[in-house]
Amino acid sequence: QVQLVESGGGLVQPGGSLQLSCAASGSVFSGNTMGWYRQASGKEREFVAHVTNNGRTTYGDSVRGRVTISRDYVKNTVTQQMNSAKVEDTAVYYCKYQSSQNYWGQGTQVTVSS
Repeated sequence: QVQLVESGGGLVQPGGSLQLSCAASGSVFSGNTMGWYRQASGKEREFVAHVTNNGRTTYGDSVRGRVTISRDYVKNTVTQQMNSAKVEDTAVYYCKYQSSQNYWGQGTQVTVSS
């Protein structure tokens, strides 16, 4: 089992920045991918970004150029830095750990509003 604990989020103004972090614990092994998804009210869950065990990053079309994802392989954490936040970035953000099984965090609310 892998446990994921997310932090960050909250209220941010349009054009502002926010940082989300996720820490994995438990049966964390090498060869995994960690990343973020989000789900806005009434919409399907959407891929945001992920980073593989060898550092390769992938970004969703809606956030590319505004989001940077990074990992600390010693601490088993993944961090997402979002700049130039938009109202449409408002969603619950979920951390995902992917290996032979997928694990999800409990989600953290991000609201972009003035």
